[in-house]
Amino acid sequence: MSQPQPVSSANKPRHVAIIMDGNGRWAQHQSLPRSAGHRAGVKAARQIVEACGRREIEVLTLFAFSSENWNRPKKEVGLLMRLFVEALQREVDTLNKNNVRLEFIGDRQSLSSALQKQIIQAEQTTRSNTGLHLIIAVAYGGEWDIVEASRRLASRAVAGELDINDIDKSLFRQELSLSGVPDPDLFIRTGGERRISNFLLWNLAYTELYFTDHLWPDFGVEALDEALDHFATRQRRFGQVPGVKPC
Repeated sequence: MSQPQPVSSANKPRHVAIIMDGNGRWAQHQSLPRSAGHRAGVKAARQIVEACGRREIEVLTLFAFSSENWNRPKKEVGLLMRLFVEALQREVDTLNKNNVRLEFIGDRQSLSSALQKQIIQAEQTTRSNTGLHLIIAVAYGGEWDIVEASRRLASRAVAGELDINDIDKSLFRQELSLSGVPDPDLFIRTGGERRISNFLLWNLAYTELYFTDHLWPDFGVEALDEALDHFATRQRRFGQVPGVKPC
């Protein structure tokens, strides 16, 4: 197992978010069914989770299944759901032993009751862990996230629990799926596409974006380190001028 290269904490992202794209094309290039690509993608995800843990990344968010993915063929959606179940059954104990805290974000009501129960059990099993915080986005969409946050705030206002004039960015952020978690510092998308595809729309406002042509099953530790090295060269200004204090 390769050892991680030392990275200065000042140049290391606290939170990495990844769109794991390219499983189907990887399988096609290998003359294999798409199911083989998705299974290879699960192995790649395991490798990246381990690597982020070794590199002491605080939070890793993986976009596993978007709200738009429900429009894929039923057979493929069914396979993806089975893979989630299998992965939870197989990986939770290992994650727990390695002090990983597991959390899921997305529209849980759209998932089967059996998968919802497994998600709850996995979160409860790992909730006290203090190592890598692994967040899996399932049936998630950035637009859905913003609408749900707006609906909750509106409900509180109608109930008289909240004055609409008190709603600001800080309060709104508390209603989002990543409430209590630092926004991603580094966003990675594999597969060659150059878009964020409705992922964490609010939270990626000032995130460094990194796109790679590696298909997800081929995105290994070296590719991750290339992304981290790229991040280390970036000067994050958040709209300010370097060396000039805001008024």
